[in-house]
Amino acid sequence: MHILLIENNSVDVKLVQAALSNAGGNSCFMEWVNSVPDGLARLNREPKIDIVILDSAVPSDQHENQGSPSFDQIALAAPNALVLMPGAQNDWLPRALHYIAQQTEVLVVAERELLAAEKELLDEKDLTQITLNSVSDAVIVVNRQGHLTHINRPAELMTGWSQVNALGRPLGDIFNIVDSATRQAVLYSALSVMQESGDHRAAELSTTSILIRSDDSECSIEHTSKPIVCRDGKMTGAVIVFHDANESRSIALKMTHLAQHDFLTGLPNRMLLTERLSQAMGLARRNHTQVGLLFIDLDFFKHINDSLGHAIGDLLLQSVAERLVSCVRETDTVCRQGGDEFVILLSEIERAQDAAVTAEKLFLAFAEPHVIGVNELHVTLSIGISVYPSDGKSAEALMKNADAAMYHAKVIGRNNFQFFKMEMNARAMQRSLIESSLRRAIKLQEFVLHYQPKIDLASGVIVGVEVLIRWQHPKLGLLKPKEFLAIAEECGLIVPVGGWVLREACNQLRAWLNAGLRIIPLAINVSGAELKHRYFIDGISQVLQETGLPPYYLELEFTESILMRDAELSVTLLESLKMVGVQLAIDNFGTGYSSLGFLKRFPVDTIKIDGIFMRDLEHESDNATIVTAMIALAQSLKQRVLAEGVETAEQFMFLRNHRCNEAQGVYFSQPVSAEDFGRLLRSNTLPALGNSPKN
Repeated sequence: MHILLIENNSVDVKLVQAALSNAGGNSCFMEWVNSVPDGLARLNREPKIDIVILDSAVPSDQHENQGSPSFDQIALAAPNALVLMPGAQNDWLPRALHYIAQQTEVLVVAERELLAAEKELLDEKDLTQITLNSVSDAVIVVNRQGHLTHINRPAELMTGWSQVNALGRPLGDIFNIVDSATRQAVLYSALSVMQESGDHRAAELSTTSILIRSDDSECSIEHTSKPIVCRDGKMTGAVIVFHDANESRSIALKMTHLAQHDFLTGLPNRMLLTERLSQAMGLARRNHTQVGLLFIDLDFFKHINDSLGHAIGDLLLQSVAERLVSCVRETDTVCRQGGDEFVILLSEIERAQDAAVTAEKLFLAFAEPHVIGVNELHVTLSIGISVYPSDGKSAEALMKNADAAMYHAKVIGRNNFQFFKMEMNARAMQRSLIESSLRRAIKLQEFVLHYQPKIDLASGVIVGVEVLIRWQHPKLGLLKPKEFLAIAEECGLIVPVGGWVLREACNQLRAWLNAGLRIIPLAINVSGAELKHRYFIDGISQVLQETGLPPYYLELEFTESILMRDAELSVTLLESLKMVGVQLAIDNFGTGYSSLGFLKRFPVDTIKIDGIFMRDLEHESDNATIVTAMIALAQSLKQRVLAEGVETAEQFMFLRNHRCNEAQGVYFSQPVSAEDFGRLLRSNTLPALGNSPKN
């Protein structure tokens, strides 16, 4: 049986061929042409055709896209053939094969295969539609003739055309666009990207088109198109992707804002500040004015985060940001540099002193507490100031110098401002060197311990020892604690450094005990970060267990300011340490503004009077009155009293006459090495009280 198929859709042709082939019949031979004229030409040649299957969608003239094929022409050209032209476009092949199957047994199998293939094709079409609907952009797919074959949900919403009404219609009916400037219709033809000679690249993106919806409302769009190319390299259609240009521009503006502003406070970030600083310097250069830069660090903000949590810390940062903005002009810029650091750009100031006026205004504003929930938080500022052009000709130099000035403000006591000076760069470079060397120092054990005796003032006997860390820096020599411990705390290394000191000191005390020396309590300074570290108390217990030392012989010293940052938490932590069995002391007493109520609640054994009160004790000075009162206060609370920084015989006599229990200082002994302190322990007392050993 000889069959002629007139069909211009290659997919349907392949379905028929596959159906016949899978049916296993050898009695059917099929030829295929894609237009009515080609079909008529074939019917005029031999061999004769038995069955003609004519798709009603095939045009009678392949150069025209209008009109219907001529059934009569085909019937006249093949009077002895069976001509089939079912009327329904989507089901004509199954119906045709079903009719043919009545004439030949082999096509019964072909019909079954074709139905299965069509079901698979429909499943693929469903999957395609599901995929397109999951895309956020609007998508329209057209065939080679420019008629819609797919439209996703976003495209339905944007054009106003439903899928039912849009499929099969010309693209121009659905995707009706005009030029936004000229209002002229845009000759947007999918065929323009489907030329056989084209390079199959997407059409250029347009941002000037207006989409006219089905209800005649308008929408500014951006759109692009690309041909659909089969494996054999032939193009079967095109895909058009478009979206709302206004929404796109809004998203772009939001993204730009996010890139230039801090997400937490909404303030400009470092990138935007650098841009504005460069502009301000250019303007100042032309107008012969100056630019001020204030680099601000919140004092002890980390302790608020550690004690109250990051949620409270974030709310505090937002409150700080609002207060900073309220203190400057609208033409100035407040930026969050990162963490608890902020920068204020003062554009076009007449003199450097104007920056100092702003700093004083900030201190006045921050004298009031920040109310965060049930918490009243007091925050102070350390501020460094640099001025253009005297302190730097570039944005980078100005920022670096303001940072150096800020660090100097922190070193000399915090809660103050400092103008940049050239010598600050040298200190900043040394600080950077120390910070970069600390990790190596821990790894290579470059630290050493020195020991300073504590003297019982009544008997002159050594009754304790304070451990003091030193750093044998390979380039800078022997560094004292004040030269590196604050930096270690800032960069998060104070905990491992403190852990090393604890273990090394306890091992040394065990070594003295093994050598037959009299054992005495060992005092170690503890930082705030160590006290609040989650494993601090467990670490103390572990070291005592490993070294076999009774807990009584370990005394932990905490400065008054550390304990008062969060007094309630400090009470809880100190009580936990007392349960371990160690002794506790308040160091630098008199400098941290502790209340009598908390002093009674702190379970401490010793109060150490700060060395700044030792001056002029022999005279009727304010310091003498203060020291006398502190001794009486501590003894009324049944706590031992130790005076630090004793340097003269007069100070020694004053303290002993006022019944101070213990003292330490260079009058008795400088801090010495472990070997030298071992010799002091053997003698039990200092060789000659008042003549400190020279080490």
